[in-house]
Amino acid sequence: MKKLASALLILPLLFACATKVNRINSAEVKDVSGRWNDTDSQLVAEEMINDCLNSGWYNKSVAKLGKEPVVIVGTVKNETMEHINTATFVEEMERALINSGKVEFVASKDERGELRQERLEQDEFASEETRKAFGREIGADYMLSGVLNSIVDSQSSKAVVYYQVNMKLLDIETNKIVWNGQKKIKKYVKHSKTSW
Repeated sequence: MKKLASALLILPLLFACATKVNRINSAEVKDVSGRWNDTDSQLVAEEMINDCLNSGWYNKSVAKLGKEPVVIVGTVKNETMEHINTATFVEEMERALINSGKVEFVASKDERGELRQERLEQDEFASEETRKAFGREIGADYMLSGVLNSIVDSQSSKAVVYYQVNMKLLDIETNKIVWNGQKKIKKYVKHSKTSW
């Protein structure tokens, strides 16, 4: 009887510890930890895209080249103490810039390596009429690069977390910086216990 009573007392505790998952709208803002999250990534991408497309470099570039500029994504460094996948907002920027019809992108360094390997294999295995030739790649006019930094000021269970994202568009031929965008995000975070 004691064993049954003990089991009945423990059973609710087991169910209380079960994981519960709720689906939410991907546009809904949910800050859980106070660290970098999807909302921050989207805010950075939106501001950078608007600033990039509405800056003076674009009209100058079209006048100089006589066509839409071709861009490649370079390195975007994460210099924060957090693990942040910078690819999320870089991909968002790339997608929006391509879909604007104002900018063309070429494959990244890693993607180009895969494509070149595929052409090598096509040279050996694909039919003459379907194989793709080497030496037809489009050279980029500009490279997009950047850095993500943060400063954390914390004491006890409170913290102010400051993020600064700097993105640059570099002329590949001349090394000129033709656009420099910046987005700042500042959060005040209060935890119920010390976690910083």
